[in-house]
Amino acid sequence: MKSFVIRKTEEEGPCAAQGWGALVAKHRVGGRYWGSWPELPDTAAVLFWPSSIEQAQEMAAANTPQDNDLWLIRSGYEIALQDVPSARYHVVPEESDPWFLVDHCRSVLADADEEIALVSALCGKPTACFGNGRFAELDAATAPQKDLAADIVEREFGRGINYLCPFTGAPLSFPALITLLSEWRTLIDANRSIDAAIGFAFWKQETTAALLWGGRNASLFVNSLDEVPDGAVVASWSSRVPRGTDDAFASRPLTRVEVEDGFIRSAGLGADCVPPLSIIADRRGIYFDPATESDLEHLLQTYVFDDDILQQARLLREQVLRAGISKYSMGQAKLERPGGVARRHVLVTGQVEDDRSVLRGGGAVQSNIDLLKAVRQREPEAFIVYKPHPDVEAGHRKGIVPDRKAYEFADRIERQADITSLIDMVDALHVITSLAGFEALLRGKTVTTHGVPFYAGWGLTEDLGPVPARRSRRLSRDELVAATLLLYPRYLDPVTRLPCPPDILVKRLAEGATAQNSLLVSARKLQGLLHGKLSWLKGRV
Repeated sequence: MKSFVIRKTEEEGPCAAQGWGALVAKHRVGGRYWGSWPELPDTAAVLFWPSSIEQAQEMAAANTPQDNDLWLIRSGYEIALQDVPSARYHVVPEESDPWFLVDHCRSVLADADEEIALVSALCGKPTACFGNGRFAELDAATAPQKDLAADIVEREFGRGINYLCPFTGAPLSFPALITLLSEWRTLIDANRSIDAAIGFAFWKQETTAALLWGGRNASLFVNSLDEVPDGAVVASWSSRVPRGTDDAFASRPLTRVEVEDGFIRSAGLGADCVPPLSIIADRRGIYFDPATESDLEHLLQTYVFDDDILQQARLLREQVLRAGISKYSMGQAKLERPGGVARRHVLVTGQVEDDRSVLRGGGAVQSNIDLLKAVRQREPEAFIVYKPHPDVEAGHRKGIVPDRKAYEFADRIERQADITSLIDMVDALHVITSLAGFEALLRGKTVTTHGVPFYAGWGLTEDLGPVPARRSRRLSRDELVAATLLLYPRYLDPVTRLPCPPDILVKRLAEGATAQNSLLVSARKLQGLLHGKLSWLKGRV
C-alpha cells in the first residue's frame, strides 16, 4: 500500500527556516535518498566516507579500532584499510542511501563536501569532517552539531534559492518541496522489497516501472518465476501471468503483490494497449475479490480520516466532476432524457464477463443478460438504458449481449455517449461490480450493486450481493474518495514521467495529455473492429 498525498506543509512564518533542518531529517530526503539499502553486518560500526585514498588513510589513523567494532567504508577506498592492524571493515556501495547507512552507524567520518556528513549531523550522530568543503564547520562545532546542521540546511538549500514545482513550473516553497520529495521517498521505500514483476505486457512496462521503482537499476520484469529465487517478493499482473504461475505462487515460498489498473487510468482502453498512468499494488489481496481483505478494504475499515485529507478528497472529487473524468475517458455532454423528463431513468452498465472482478465478486449475477433481467424485475416502470462495456464493444473481451436480447429488458442501448454523461443523465445505476457505480457515487447518484464491488457495504449503496460482515463501518462519500483515489493508487504524470498526486493526472487528462504507443494502439483498435464486425455478422442485431 502506498499513498501519494501532498499534505499541508509546516507554517512558513518568520521562524519557519529554523525548522527546515528538522523537516529534512523528519522526511529523510537529503543526499541520494533513493539509493540502495545494502546488507550490513549486525554490529556497531563507524562509517568512513572519504573522497580519496589519502583521506581514507587519514580517517583510519584518527580512529583506533575498538573491541567488536566494525568499519564501514565507501566502495573504492577499501585499499586504504588493508594494512591497518586489527581493522575489521565492510565495503558499502557508492550508490547507497545515506540515511540508511547513518542509521546503522554510531559515528561518521566523511569528506567535508559530502552530503552524508550533513545527514549524519542532522540525525544526531557524532560526525567528523575531513578536508575543506561546505560542511567543514561541523568538525569544529562548539554548539551541538545537530543545530549547526540545521543552520547549514537553511544556508545551503533554503534561503535565497527559488524552487519550482516539477509538474506545473509554479514557485514551490522549501517545505512544500520537502513534502513532495518525501512522497517520492515513501513510494521508493514501499517498492524496495519488490524483487521481480511478472505478467506485465511490454506496452505497460515503461509506465508501471516508474511506479514500482525501488532504487534499483536492473529491470524488474521477468517471463517466468523460474527466474526468481525462493523468498522473493513478486509484483504480479495476475490476469496476464504465464500458465503455471499461480501454481508456482501456491507451492513456493514467494510473496505476491497484486498489481492492477488504478481507478483513473488513462484516456484510452487497456484492451487497446494504452499504457496505464495509474496502478494499485496490493499486498493483502486485490480490491475486487471480497473473499479476502485487500489493502483498500483495510483502509476503508480502519483509516482515521482527518479534516485535511477529507478536504483534499472533496477538492479532487470536484476536479474530477468538472473535467468529466472516468477510468478510461472524459465527457461532459448534456444528454436529453429519452424516456421523458418525468420518468425514472436507470443505467445498467455491462461488464467483461470473464473479468476477475465479475468472476470473484459477481455473486449470483455473472452475466450481462442476467443483470438486465434482474434490473427489469426490480424496476418494472423505469426507462432502462444499457451501456455495453467498452472493451466488449471494442471486440477484445467476452460479454456481448445481442441487441434483440437486450431490448427484451432495456429501452435503449447506448454505445456512443460517454459514461460520465450517462451517469449525469439518469437517476440511478445498477451494476454487478462495475467501477461506474463508484463514479456514480461521486456524482451523488443512487447505486444498486448486484455483486460485491469494493464500494459496497459501507452504507452508500443498496447491496444485493453477499457483502462480507467484516465491512462494518459506515463512510461518507469523501471518506470513500479519500481511500480510493488518494491513499490507495499510484499515479504517473504523462508529461514529466514522474510519480505525481492524483490532481496532476486529472489536470493532464483534462488537457489532453496521455501516454501511448500510437502504432500499437491503432493496430489493436483495428483488430477489435474486425472482431466486432464478425460478432455482428453472427447475429448481434
